[in-house]
Amino acid sequence: MTLSDFIEANLDGLIDDWADYARTVSPADSHLSEAQLRDSASSLLKGIAADMREAQTGAQQLKKSHGGRSGPDSAFNRIGRVHADDRLSHGFGINALVAEYRALRASVLRRWQLKAMLDAAAFQEMIRFNEAIDQMLAEAVQQFATNVEQTRELFAGMLAHDLRSPVGAILNTAYILLQDENLSPTSVRAGANLQRSATRVKEMIDDLFIFTRTRLGGTIPVEPTQQDVGSICHGAADEVRAAYPDARIDVRLAGELTGILDGARINQLIVNLLNNAVQHGAGDLRLEAAGDGAQIILSVSNGGAPIPASAIPTIFDPLTRAGHSPVQKKPSSGIGLGLYICRCIARAHDGSIGIESDQNVTAFTVKIPRFLAPPR
Repeated sequence: MTLSDFIEANLDGLIDDWADYARTVSPADSHLSEAQLRDSASSLLKGIAADMREAQTGAQQLKKSHGGRSGPDSAFNRIGRVHADDRLSHGFGINALVAEYRALRASVLRRWQLKAMLDAAAFQEMIRFNEAIDQMLAEAVQQFATNVEQTRELFAGMLAHDLRSPVGAILNTAYILLQDENLSPTSVRAGANLQRSATRVKEMIDDLFIFTRTRLGGTIPVEPTQQDVGSICHGAADEVRAAYPDARIDVRLAGELTGILDGARINQLIVNLLNNAVQHGAGDLRLEAAGDGAQIILSVSNGGAPIPASAIPTIFDPLTRAGHSPVQKKPSSGIGLGLYICRCIARAHDGSIGIESDQNVTAFTVKIPRFLAPPR
């Protein structure tokens, strides 16, 4: 009797073994019924037995041993993904999910070795069984991890969306209070501090909202209109100087800098790059903008220790902090999304962003078309 035939012939006993263990790792509030537990085991075992009966070449076996997927959309792989979705919906953690497969493997092999003649053919059957278990487990873990990540990002997106209203109310209230000419100097300072802090919270919420939108498959919305990038550069530099009075920013403009683009987004991009340079770099900052035919080139550069070469490939990834030195001179006021947002804005303008860093200077360079086509 082959192992696949053994599994189907002893299905009830194997399901009993597995269901007993599955109950021990099920969350107390999972509400998984006995029938659901048994149905899960039956689906997994039947899928594994069917997979073992399929012909497999040596090349296919080697591919599996190296982590390759066989027919990602096959019925066999779908069984693993469906099982992961079901366990996530019932509150299982990743460790409990993996433990179920470990118990399934142990139960089958324990019963098999008591019945089978362990000859060369039996060992080949066991190898094939382990391959099937590993492949299905890999599919389940990948599906589980993907869904968990998506759920977290949905939560972050909803949180960012819901926080906009109360923060907006705080900002509006601070603005109204500061219009009162009868406020004492102490109250004016308190109101100004409140306004600045609420503005910074709003910026972080906006960054988080952009992050979740892009991670869930969306893009940053842009509203291209006639803009003067030179004026945007001066405004962005003034904004950063207000937050960092000691910052020395040299703005240099050249060429034709008018175009059709989203002024608010470009301002956000430049402010993020300047803030990053102030927080991580040293010496004077230089903000350059040059109109070069059909494109505009923006550059933010500064001195200080170079960014490690190992950090450059991931520096635009979300939630990454890679400063010029191990000791950050100024506290970061963001949540590690500044450079990621810059990349999103550049791409939304059909442009690009890059970085060069050596012992003398670190420079971020953005290239965007002067005339962005309006969204469809």
